[in-house]
Amino acid sequence: MPVLEKIVISDFRNIKLQELEFSPNVNCISGNNGEGKTNLLDAVYYLSMTKSAFASSDKFTFRHGTDEFSLSGTYRMENGTSSRFGIKMTSKGEKKVRRDDKQYNKVSEHIGLLPIVMVSPADISMVSDSGDERRRFVNSVLSQMDKEYMAALQQYNRLLLQRNRMLKELEPDRSLLEVIDMRMGMLAEPVFQARQRFVKDLVPIVSEFYKALSGDSEQVNIEYDTELSKAALDQILAASYDKDRALKYTTSGIQRDDFVFTMNGHPIRRYGSQGQQKSFLVSLKFAQYEIMKKNYGFAPILLLDDVFDKLDMGRISNLLQMVASNDFGQIFITDSNKVRMSGIVDRLTQDRAYYETQAGQFTRL
Repeated sequence: MPVLEKIVISDFRNIKLQELEFSPNVNCISGNNGEGKTNLLDAVYYLSMTKSAFASSDKFTFRHGTDEFSLSGTYRMENGTSSRFGIKMTSKGEKKVRRDDKQYNKVSEHIGLLPIVMVSPADISMVSDSGDERRRFVNSVLSQMDKEYMAALQQYNRLLLQRNRMLKELEPDRSLLEVIDMRMGMLAEPVFQARQRFVKDLVPIVSEFYKALSGDSEQVNIEYDTELSKAALDQILAASYDKDRALKYTTSGIQRDDFVFTMNGHPIRRYGSQGQQKSFLVSLKFAQYEIMKKNYGFAPILLLDDVFDKLDMGRISNLLQMVASNDFGQIFITDSNKVRMSGIVDRLTQDRAYYETQAGQFTRL
């Protein structure tokens, strides 16, 4: 499994210049809020996914007053060799991703080489009314494991943009739209099938983790809400043409899919308490971890950002028992409470490293 041995960060968020070496097992980062703990984890995430776990645009990842940033990570790969991955991003939108000083032809070629899972307080956005974050979560998981899924989704999105531009025209070319609709339908089908399989595999694992983590008896579930369960997409698009023409955008398709999180048959955003929602989301990410581990045959890197927030000590104990008993790989944990974190981690393993951060500067303790 890939293990991050060393990272070099330059002008990323509030980190001016930092070089750090890590334990292959557990790495603990402490410090007050706003000092840079999460930014370090985001840099690790960026090296895997070529984008931030939090910012919707790269323009929010530059250190204030700078116009480029760079990240470099040395990994011990699953075959025992070492590889160095580097990313350089400029304010003009130019992004270069390299492996061992050789630039990829496409950035997407890198996705999936360094599998990663991140658990963060920002995950709470997934229980909001909008399906955007839930789709983003599913896409990020499947894109790491399935190159064909990622390619189909990218091609579909390009055609969707073209279709939406045509719908804004005074007189759209119906024959061309029919060709686009047919092609979108062909691309949507494998995406639909992959999402359907993923949810089917995910639900029992989420339920198992939720029971172990919370000790509660609520029944949690994930329902895949998609129009493609009723008809092929090209048929749906043809039927919605008049509506799309009036609104000047595509109102149907896999870009409208949703994944509804429920507890005892009710939407968790309304039924679940803050603690129950947090427990569900942590269970969701741990289930993602298990599915990815089974798919790859080794454990992804796990980032736990302030994961103890809003969980009582009983739930924290359950969480770490799950970590210790499920053959986890390299782990990064942040917590503002250094004493709490060390007390928990020291019981978990002796192979760990501690870091403290202040104003984007990290010191190994």
